[in-house]
Amino acid sequence: MRRTRTRVVRALAATLAVGVITAGCASERGDDGGGGDTFVFGAAGDPASLDPALASDGETFRVTRQAFEALIEHEPGGTKLVGGLAESWDSDETGTQWTFNLQDGVTFHDGEKLTAEAVCANYDYWFNWTGTYQNKALSYYWQTIFGGFADNENEDTAEANYVGCTAQDELTAVIEVKEPSANLPGGFSLQALAIHSPKAIEAYKKDQASGQDDAINYPKYSQEAGTLAGTGPFEITEWDKGNKEITLKRFDDYWGEKAGVETLVFRTIDEESARRQALQAGNIHGYDLVAPQDVKTLEDEGFQVPVRGVFNIFYLGFSQGANEALEDRDVRQALSHAIDRQNVVDTQLPEGGVVATQFMPDTVDGHSKDVATYAYDTDKAKQLLADAGQENLAVDFCYPTEVTRPYMPAPADMFELMKTDLERAGVTVTPRPMKWAPDYLDATENGSCDLHLLGWTGDFNDAYNFIGTWFGGFDKQWGFRDDTVFGAVKAAEAEPDVAKRVELYKKANEAVMEYVPGVPISSSPPSIAFSADVNPPEVSPLTQENFAEVTFK
Repeated sequence: MRRTRTRVVRALAATLAVGVITAGCASERGDDGGGGDTFVFGAAGDPASLDPALASDGETFRVTRQAFEALIEHEPGGTKLVGGLAESWDSDETGTQWTFNLQDGVTFHDGEKLTAEAVCANYDYWFNWTGTYQNKALSYYWQTIFGGFADNENEDTAEANYVGCTAQDELTAVIEVKEPSANLPGGFSLQALAIHSPKAIEAYKKDQASGQDDAINYPKYSQEAGTLAGTGPFEITEWDKGNKEITLKRFDDYWGEKAGVETLVFRTIDEESARRQALQAGNIHGYDLVAPQDVKTLEDEGFQVPVRGVFNIFYLGFSQGANEALEDRDVRQALSHAIDRQNVVDTQLPEGGVVATQFMPDTVDGHSKDVATYAYDTDKAKQLLADAGQENLAVDFCYPTEVTRPYMPAPADMFELMKTDLERAGVTVTPRPMKWAPDYLDATENGSCDLHLLGWTGDFNDAYNFIGTWFGGFDKQWGFRDDTVFGAVKAAEAEPDVAKRVELYKKANEAVMEYVPGVPISSSPPSIAFSADVNPPEVSPLTQENFAEVTFK
């Protein structure tokens, strides 16, 4: 992490910046200092839901992480698992029974007490989801970690690995699975599996989701504050969709260290340049996904711009279910050779960005040096398309609007670069821009786009959290079935010995890239910016910043 302030000119700029920010935010800050202040953060996109269990995107989790807590968390600024709502945890020798010793004295926002029965109420509720909730657009993480449900309604849904949850005593919960998994214990740290008040869960059951494919109607309770209740240092009190703002208030009965500010506001500002200008004008105190060209400018003006570690992947995905031509490996290889990935890295990513060779960064154990690679070669792309009888290939190419992501700072610009590359190879590209949440997320999750841009910031430090997320079995996003790929990924997941598992991950990466389901583009270190008058939170390579750590200087 870097936070350099060495030159006199920077120190002077910092002093000036403080004056601007203080003036600009005077109407939003109280006079009692520190804990009485309002901290405003410029978010890159709207959340899909206030219920993290129904989400799979970072913009949702950035908000809900402040109000909901999981059984296990990550250490500040790192990837090591530490106690969350569970003070400690362990598993039996088979890795199928996980025991959680809960923190004592934890209270939900609605006054309910955290108990083992409350934990089991959450897990059993998710396990018994039916109807639209079984669509991966809503239950993505449950299905990724635990497979299917008590009663699967779709033949493509995986068999459930979850067996049940038992309250051994008031503060001891035991969760049982059928088979050991590399997803555990990391999966217990997911924000999507954060614990809700059992009283709130009973209210959720009365308000059902509806719709299918890319036309999902989220339940009403998840789209407004009031019903939801977690245990976090902040409580969600308002979602003003018209002004694109979510307001959270400090929860004074929080069981841990109290939040350093009284009010936390997430304000969606779609464009990075507009977020930068809002910070410079003093209208916000921080924002994420700083454009590479803006880092030095902001630092020279006295702003704090810490850089996270590299823990993400950006890719071009192929949806074989949407376009039969993509079922031909020659076509997929052609599209891979058509993309100038180095140009994307050089022109769109911050210093430290690198071209990816596989669907995980090289900072994760299991990265292989022996994968098949697809160098930029327009002529070879044309030849492969001709060999496949697809000289006139036409594709729909989806990309998101009104958002930037840690791995994708400028979606429209990155799309244009790739569109130009594909057209050079003779591919006809029809652009399909979509609003990020929920339209784009739902469409890509359900495989409705021939080509699409997405990426992944790791949830926990295991290779399965990357390649297993997509290639452990049939997934609508990719729309293919291949026993060699699925078998290699699943073999790694099931290996209990960590050293052996890492070697199997390497083999799995090699199988994935031989099949070439898409094009891994890059990995990069995303920056986050803060005004000079705040003590910012510890930045996280997982982008899991805890804004309760924020105070004003």
